[in-house]
Amino acid sequence: MPIVCALVPVYEVEVARLGDVRLRERPLIVVDRLERGHAIAVDAHAYESGARAGMTLVQAAACAREAAVALDDPVRNRALWERALDALDAVSPLVEDAGDGIAFLEMRGVAGGDVQWFASVREALESDPELARLPVRTALGPNKFVARAAALVRDGTVVRSGEERAFVAPLGLGYLGLDEPEIERLELFGVTTLRALAALPHGPFVRRFGPQSARWHALAGGTDGAPIVPRVRRVAIERSLFGEGTAEREDQLLFALRTLVTAVSGDVAVRGKRCGALRLELECEDGDRVVLALVFAQPTAQAATLFDLVRARLEGVELKSPVTGLRLIAERLEPGGAELSLFAGRDPDPEIVGIALARLQAALGPQAALRARVASGNRFEAQATYEPFTAGGLARATQAALAPPAALDARAATLAYRMLAPRAIDVRCERGRPAWVGTHAVLEAAGPWRVDETWWAHALASGGHPIQTDAYDVLLDDGALVRITSDGGTWYLCGTYD
Repeated sequence: MPIVCALVPVYEVEVARLGDVRLRERPLIVVDRLERGHAIAVDAHAYESGARAGMTLVQAAACAREAAVALDDPVRNRALWERALDALDAVSPLVEDAGDGIAFLEMRGVAGGDVQWFASVREALESDPELARLPVRTALGPNKFVARAAALVRDGTVVRSGEERAFVAPLGLGYLGLDEPEIERLELFGVTTLRALAALPHGPFVRRFGPQSARWHALAGGTDGAPIVPRVRRVAIERSLFGEGTAEREDQLLFALRTLVTAVSGDVAVRGKRCGALRLELECEDGDRVVLALVFAQPTAQAATLFDLVRARLEGVELKSPVTGLRLIAERLEPGGAELSLFAGRDPDPEIVGIALARLQAALGPQAALRARVASGNRFEAQATYEPFTAGGLARATQAALAPPAALDARAATLAYRMLAPRAIDVRCERGRPAWVGTHAVLEAAGPWRVDETWWAHALASGGHPIQTDAYDVLLDDGALVRITSDGGTWYLCGTYD
């Protein structure tokens, strides 16, 4: 069966370059984090310099000294590739998601030949401006392994049925996706190409290298019996109102929205689902188009709740002309039914929470409701992060929670650390340690705790800001316990203990 492979070589690198065109002019290493991080992917230039995926950032940067470093964004990677898969649905009814940057399309029964199929893939992806900037390769093969290998060799490669064994024979062992230790072990036996691997007797080879090597042996001969596994399509329910006149007043718009919401909630309920997000599109008489996204604290199919959320999200939105069209799309559909607590009398109502969040977002923006979370990191400012508030964090009553709290040891004491926006302060030192903070004497001081990133600053991408700080916890004569840091000779107050 003819299979087209659509592949973006080193996908994480190419997505990172979409966000910063300056990275296209330098070798690039993509890492999972900047502090004690590991390389996720490296481009061809960094690879030639010795950098490899899986190395620590220090190792990779030492090998490719001229390379820039970019932070991996798996959420963006996944979202962008989902858009690519949605576009490829127009080319073939059977599309397999083989991971970020790789897709297989079964072309059996699709009209045309390899030239038309490749053109259809490119046309589908170029309909999205961001996807059009990705260097997508296309290749055709009789099975998934050969199609992927053909795409890695050269864009536009076509391997016909019966040619697969001859095509893969000169290729290296890396095309099998083996780890470096496995490749090194095979090379000890003089096996460096798929031709040499396929020439080995099957039984003794599998006995020596284990059950997984049976597949290696088959692939080395160009045989891959794995079928296309079509991806699960994302279900979205959509209703629209066009050609019904215009809504010039708020009450007219809300009436039309109520009609749409009722229809959408009915469609969601019929499918036994709950809606976790809505997208509302407003088309105005002057040609303006307003798109509002709503993410709910808890998925629901209740029309009244959905309408309240949409109305709350519209608060503060200004439209310069009457509305001529509405489109409401239900997304993130989940199985029906909601988890309830056994002792739910004190549980917060997630629907009320959702409406409150929608109103906050309408008034203050999409980042209005955030939750603080402790994170690991060397930098002081990296030790906490903020994430969107969701219903998953709502406190739910249980029998244990309703039980009286255990008595604390009278001798035990706890301190709550409160972060502050760094503020420059006057600190005087004696014998290399803080002695005065402003007009207050330092009674005791703990530290310093040093963070020094300057030793690998050359590996940071343009715009990076390596730091070199010393942090102290100091007890002042007025009883205050605070954290201060020294950065480049300037002292900052960063937090206090309560």
